[in-house]
Amino acid sequence: MRPVRTAARAMLSAIFVANGAQALVNPDPLVPKAKRVTDRVAPLLDKAPTPLPTDARALVRINGAIQAVAGLLLATGRGSRTAAAVLAGTLVPTTLAGHAFWEQDDPAERRAHQIHVLKNIGLFGGLLLAAADTEGRPSLRYRTERFMGDRRRSIQRGVRAARRDARIAVKSAAVGRHLPG
Repeated sequence: MRPVRTAARAMLSAIFVANGAQALVNPDPLVPKAKRVTDRVAPLLDKAPTPLPTDARALVRINGAIQAVAGLLLATGRGSRTAAAVLAGTLVPTTLAGHAFWEQDDPAERRAHQIHVLKNIGLFGGLLLAAADTEGRPSLRYRTERFMGDRRRSIQRGVRAARRDARIAVKSAAVGRHLPG
């Protein structure tokens, strides 16, 4: 299953690496579409404790950098679960900014954007699967529950052994009282 996982991660990440690098190097074609989202996000960014850029061009470049780096991490398998979750998070504003089909009047244009939204929903689902993939190893929850269960059983065995030893000691003392001497 390892080669399949490796190939699938590489295929899933390819679009993010390519589009992220393109947005990082040449953000200007994406800025007009991104403005519809960045204008709504800018007031939230102003309230952030650390100063963050609020202009659309800078946000497009930041999003591109995040997608390129997270895509490379996903492709290489380094921190792939975190990288997939980050990519899923960047996909939402990208889809809202780039494919607002509800604003299109032309039916052909509207349909093309609907297809892109559905494609992005499919990518989102794949990223969620990649974020949840433990590569065949038991999850942290399973391992924790198993560890706790093992400890509980060990304690119960110890309690039973102590009770048994106490019963034996009581009977030995009772027998010892009846012996001469």
